[in-house]
Amino acid sequence: MDFSSQPIEIQMKNDFRSKLITILACVLLVPTISVAKSNTSTQVDSSRNNLIGYMLSKQLPVLHFSDKVMNDDFSFSAFDLYLKQLDYQKRFLLQADVDALSVLAPAIDTNIMNGTIVLPETGYDTLNTRIAEVETMTRKLLAAGFDYNRDESYETDPDKLQYAVNLADLRERWRRILKGQIISRYLDLVDEQEKGEDATEKVQKKTDQELWKEAEEKVGKRNKNFFNRLHQETLQDHYDRYFNAITRAFDPHTNYMPPANKEDFDIHMRGSLEGIGALLREEDGFIKVVNIIPGSASARQGRLHAEDIILEVGQGEEEAVEITDMRLRDAVRLIRGPKGSEVRLTIKRPDGAKEIIPIQRDVVQIEETFVKATIIEGSDGEKIGYVSIPSFYRDFEKTRIGSNARNSTDDTRIAIEELKKEGISGIILDLRNNGGGSLVDAVDTTGLFIQHGPVVLVKNSYGDKRVLSDSDSSITWDGPLLVLVNQFSASASEILAAALQDYGRAVIVGGAHTHGKGTVQTLINMNDNIPLLHLKKYEDLGALKVTIQKFYRVNGGSTQYKGVEPDIVLPSLFQHLESGEQYLDNSLPWDQVSPVAYGSYGISPRYLNNLLGKSQKRVAQDEGLQVIAEEAVKASARAEKSTVSLKLSDMKEKRAEAKLVRDKIGVHYLKYREELKADQGDEPVSDKEKDSDKWKEEIKEDPYVNESLHILGDM
Repeated sequence: MDFSSQPIEIQMKNDFRSKLITILACVLLVPTISVAKSNTSTQVDSSRNNLIGYMLSKQLPVLHFSDKVMNDDFSFSAFDLYLKQLDYQKRFLLQADVDALSVLAPAIDTNIMNGTIVLPETGYDTLNTRIAEVETMTRKLLAAGFDYNRDESYETDPDKLQYAVNLADLRERWRRILKGQIISRYLDLVDEQEKGEDATEKVQKKTDQELWKEAEEKVGKRNKNFFNRLHQETLQDHYDRYFNAITRAFDPHTNYMPPANKEDFDIHMRGSLEGIGALLREEDGFIKVVNIIPGSASARQGRLHAEDIILEVGQGEEEAVEITDMRLRDAVRLIRGPKGSEVRLTIKRPDGAKEIIPIQRDVVQIEETFVKATIIEGSDGEKIGYVSIPSFYRDFEKTRIGSNARNSTDDTRIAIEELKKEGISGIILDLRNNGGGSLVDAVDTTGLFIQHGPVVLVKNSYGDKRVLSDSDSSITWDGPLLVLVNQFSASASEILAAALQDYGRAVIVGGAHTHGKGTVQTLINMNDNIPLLHLKKYEDLGALKVTIQKFYRVNGGSTQYKGVEPDIVLPSLFQHLESGEQYLDNSLPWDQVSPVAYGSYGISPRYLNNLLGKSQKRVAQDEGLQVIAEEAVKASARAEKSTVSLKLSDMKEKRAEAKLVRDKIGVHYLKYREELKADQGDEPVSDKEKDSDKWKEEIKEDPYVNESLHILGDM
């Protein structure tokens, strides 16, 4: 979640004040709202929920950047999102259930405006009925046993599945799900036993029959816990998710946040998980990795990546807990833990491959989150400066009180000045996996490479535009500059890359496009919008995070949706991923405004074509990049082939293929470890010294950095 543009939001307060006064007047005129209680066993305050719905109907059309109106089209968009969060994997609802719920879809807009919300309670009752029926089914199926050599398959992509026609169809679906779970668990146990045979302490070997029995027992226990958790879902949980579907129908970054304690608030606002250091989001019943925090346990372990889906969480050697369809706050509680303890994550890659990743929980190493720099030897022996900006950071609290606040701009300036003393002839600015941060630092850092001028335009829902510029005429580095990006470069990092590209100041190198997050959100406390006298009647109403502004490049094009398209595109393992703003439901479209006057530093299209041609010839001969290109094609094919064989021999073969891919890719990134060992000889090196220099060795083995060195040589 991007709150990088806080200074802009402060300056927009007057705009919001006028809009909120209008909303407040509407709330005071709220129609009579039903206070009837639910007939379900879990009671909710219907009056409060109806008020929340009514307030959303008034706030969203007024505050949101798009000026979208609530009508039938909006209602169907909201219903599609609601249905996805209700049963995205199509494991419970029948087609008849969906048809019955669909009847309520056209009235969503009028219902929330009139204070007569119906869908959450109907969906809650329908889903709970099916959950109870499926729970009975699974107990009987597990008791009956399975034929593990039977040649059959299962479709794992919910988008390619139809809802079950009847209970018999649903039972068959679950038979295959359970069979796949047991075979997978059996293969895990076989792997664990084989590893145990190599251990110092020998463990008594179990027979194949014992392993199958253990696998069946573990899957039975896991499913029992899974259904117990589903039964704990409250009606209010369903209301809260319904409200979030309403907000997400405006755009994917507009959300309703229900009242929560401080721990939950931190999850929503920072997305950070103490212990492993991963940013997560809840998406259509799955817990998905958004980003890995630099310096965290996950970053150091190296196997968890953005776009991975976490399926199960295990504490050390304990049996894993399935977290599919689990709320984010509950999943976080499982993943968090004390420093030094181990959590085992069962993850699903975007290409369908599954893997168990053990991560030792630890605190984030703060130094790893800051700007880092080193010198690399170029293709012709020249010195090239390498500067990595993991995020655009600034201590706003210290800035507000006038203290010296550490920030990414000053750190980058200092790093460049130190590199210049060593006689560098070019700089690689690495923004890969940089998810954004402080907007002011994106602007100021751009200013380190240009004399002065506009950097980004910000447009609000009124159509008013503000230009944020670099007003400092000094240039920290005026030599050859290359910027590395990937699909996970977002928001503020896209602003910097786009500005340097438009000015012709740098060559942008990376995947097909960056993330495309070109919007600004603000947080509104819904309790602030009703009089205190009325507020006393209700519990906390929660908060609304709403998109209020949009970013535009100096050439007039938005960074939203399309992102930044590099001048030189290199092969990427992630090129097949549907990762980025353009793949999110209801994302705001790309558009453009009138450009502003800006200078040019002389990188012409003809010059870029020359660099591109030379790069393409090298890439075709580079072993590391060719391995990546070949495996990217295979990964794309695997992602398309979402039907999984449930035959034991086939599942064994697929696991072996996945391991082969990991080993093949890994050899090009892990060679430095063997080289380090060889170089160390008899001289012991402390763990601290190894960790501090590890990143320097990694970038030397990075094929993208290697090709960047060649491109800079051509420049």
